[in-house]
Amino acid sequence: MADPRGFLRYRDRELPARRPVPLRLMDWREVYEAREQGTLDVVSRQAGRCMNCGIPFCHQGCPLGNLIPEWNDLVYREDWQEASERLHATNNFPEFTGRACPAPCESSCVLGINQPPVTIKNVEVSIINRAFEEGWVQPVVPTRQTGRSVAVVGSGPAGLAAAQQLTRAGHSVVVLEREDRLGGLLRYGIPEFKLEKRHLERRLQQMREEGTRFRTGIDIGGTGEDDLSVQELRSRFDAVVLAIGASVPRELPVPGREATGIHPAMEYLTQANRLVEGDWVESPISAQGKDVVIIGGGDTGADCLGTALRQGARSVTTLAIGTQPPPERDERQPWPTHPVLFEVSTAHEEGGDRSYLASTTGFEIDAEGAVSGLEVARTRFVDGARVPTPDTAAVLPATLVLIAMGFTGATEEGLLTTLGVEITSRGNIVHDADWATNVEGVFTAGDCARGQSLIVWAIAEGRSCAAAVDEHLMGVTSLSRPVSPGEKPVTV
Repeated sequence: MADPRGFLRYRDRELPARRPVPLRLMDWREVYEAREQGTLDVVSRQAGRCMNCGIPFCHQGCPLGNLIPEWNDLVYREDWQEASERLHATNNFPEFTGRACPAPCESSCVLGINQPPVTIKNVEVSIINRAFEEGWVQPVVPTRQTGRSVAVVGSGPAGLAAAQQLTRAGHSVVVLEREDRLGGLLRYGIPEFKLEKRHLERRLQQMREEGTRFRTGIDIGGTGEDDLSVQELRSRFDAVVLAIGASVPRELPVPGREATGIHPAMEYLTQANRLVEGDWVESPISAQGKDVVIIGGGDTGADCLGTALRQGARSVTTLAIGTQPPPERDERQPWPTHPVLFEVSTAHEEGGDRSYLASTTGFEIDAEGAVSGLEVARTRFVDGARVPTPDTAAVLPATLVLIAMGFTGATEEGLLTTLGVEITSRGNIVHDADWATNVEGVFTAGDCARGQSLIVWAIAEGRSCAAAVDEHLMGVTSLSRPVSPGEKPVTV
């Protein structure tokens, strides 16, 4: 146990300092101050608050089964290198989860019954930051080669996790990515101020040194010079892993949707991330000087908010169709379930207005066909459904509207249709208990299989799918399977 009296001695939840809002709105760097020795002292104190429970409920809150009490104890004892080993035992990419995961493990922390929980997420990211700085993160080169080849289609967190596990098992792995850069939503969906892409690049370099090969600009079933046909994909590889994400945005079919200036959130975020990377984008979507309305109050909406503020929006309003969550747990969401709470993200600290019980009923269009306003009514609940209340509509000024209402599944056209994999009515790829699709030798993992979810679930499914592929190819596997197909988050 880290400190038997730590949870009594240090009762406050301490987090690293954030850069001042006026300063961080001037750039795209991460919002937290650079790590200093004082910050490490804070991390050690927080790790010392861990009670090393007989039944560590933080484990059931984490799909990866992270050994949280173990690395908390090691951090408190200042054995950071061993803490890094424990962290990597279950998680391929703690630098991603430590920045982009909403930390359901913290909701399950036993200390959270009557105190603020341990800052598990910050301890995690502090460990991996220290590990990279000290040079402890080295390539894990396989000791033997199996002679089997695997294609991983998609380079998001699920695909990268599967690829790294299969490479380390000795297979010849090629990651095929349709975009011009690797990373999927890690690169183009998460803004730089939440995840600087240098963290992604150094992990990709480790994977290259381990033997994983990457090819970008490859559209399976496409007609480009460098594209692969589905037949070539099947003939060249002994197994295929589909980790293509869930990229079909949920639409908002209301009057005026055809107006210009209304975009899916991910289209906007992708362009913004490309511009930060230094790419040239023809007619980029910009919030500069505009009245921006974001429809959707989740993490993607918050990412749009932070991006619009950095681009110089005149005003930003975020609309959520439901009620404003409570600031603390209520009796319907007891510990250790993951509660829905009113949260203020770093983007919300920076500006903008938030409105709840807001149902969008239509868009106003100016003479040039561009959106000029958004009609919104108060939400009411009828037989469990959320519908607009009559005679409550008001018009918000809006010259840029971003729809951040989630996704409805994977893109079926092209690859999936030609390959012949079965798709559910919700747009997810059907698979069995071994992560296999109905097509022999084709497996799947991540959002395209389970639907839009958390980064920690994507990595867990990628690791589990890799174990299934390894067993399929070799008859036996020593790779870990942190989750089973169809398993649901027990904390939600």
